[in-house]
Amino acid sequence: MTMKLNRRTLLAGMAAAIPLMGIRPGSAQAATNMRFLWWGSKERNDRTFKVIETYKGKKADVAINGESFGWDNYWTRLATQTAGGNAPDLIQMDYRYIFEYARRGTLLDLTPFMGKSLKIDDFGAPNIDAGKVNGKLYGVNLGVNSVTAIVNKSAWQESGVEMPQEGVTWEDFGEACAKVTVAKKRRGFYGTQDGSVGESNLECWLRQRGKALYTADGTVGFDQGDITDWFKFWAWMRKIKACVPADVQALDQLNVENNMVTLNKAAVGFVNSNQFIAFQAVNKDSLGLMRFPDTKGGKPGQYLKPSMLISVSAASANKDAAVDFVNFLVEDKDAALALGIERGIPASPAMRDALEPTLNEQAKEILDYIARLTPHVGPLPPPPPNGAGENQMLIKKIGEEVGFGRLSPEDGAAKFVDQAAANLKRG
Repeated sequence: MTMKLNRRTLLAGMAAAIPLMGIRPGSAQAATNMRFLWWGSKERNDRTFKVIETYKGKKADVAINGESFGWDNYWTRLATQTAGGNAPDLIQMDYRYIFEYARRGTLLDLTPFMGKSLKIDDFGAPNIDAGKVNGKLYGVNLGVNSVTAIVNKSAWQESGVEMPQEGVTWEDFGEACAKVTVAKKRRGFYGTQDGSVGESNLECWLRQRGKALYTADGTVGFDQGDITDWFKFWAWMRKIKACVPADVQALDQLNVENNMVTLNKAAVGFVNSNQFIAFQAVNKDSLGLMRFPDTKGGKPGQYLKPSMLISVSAASANKDAAVDFVNFLVEDKDAALALGIERGIPASPAMRDALEPTLNEQAKEILDYIARLTPHVGPLPPPPPNGAGENQMLIKKIGEEVGFGRLSPEDGAAKFVDQAAANLKRG
């Protein structure tokens, strides 16, 4: 999932036969034609195409071609298009990657549009600043979210085990999950996914210990001892059968469809809160959200972040039209109703107010979760440095190697620390 615009990534992107999750052309006869690229599930595709049609009803002379990919293929596709001088006008952007793209000069500085065609002052400074790089605005917040433990409430009820309450320690969480596994109410079913392979899980654990994933000066914020403890904890979880074994966890490719909860392999998974609607849409069981477990006596591990941002290509031939569409997405009530909260809670209070009466139970669950979580969060961390994108897949790869027993927790930690630091050094 590297974002580096190097020859290897470019060739991989050109050679890969990647199926689109969704593509719908605009009108060739329109005076202005733009392309919009995003990642996401079918739920997001449907809502995005709906909001494009809504915009077309207001601006009949503008056509927007929509393209969608899964997360694992999206960044290769975007890197290929950008390197080839064919970047989309409108780019769904992630907080971890906006700094790399902005520093390469590939994103439009939106600062001159503020207060004119881009009227997002009601977001508040923190939600605006989340899209800034070196004091300039390169992305507009599409929604506020955080990581979450998604819980199969039906499975917990079936097991007869009391579901963990928010504020539970990691150790108590593990013991409760082991009881779900032992209950054997479902075949090949475990209490939780193996969280050792998730970067967000690791980051929360580190923050609770007073550490960080990355420092403000762009280096790793942890040491080998931290990662050894992390891998040892999940080795203990596998030993007591609290989490799925390594061969099952390897089925998870970081999307909704093959998460351990969706595959009916585990009662808990670690995801982003804005994904809840998509999860519930493909799961027959009743799901819920809870905070990550806590480290006893530790600091807040979670934080509120932009679930994603929307950026405009610096090479776009339709900059004004693109910014107008961006403003429509985040400040128009019809757009808010079309998008719902699938991309996160709107940063605009007016858009939240417009949505609230229309929300179903799943959407209200997300709103309630963010409200419960907010008093327990820490500050937004420093922006991920260049090269950080590679480390998300690195923790998955090495976590799986430790899970399969190919590496000890100590050796896995040493390998991860060395390679993570090397990725950052290369940028």
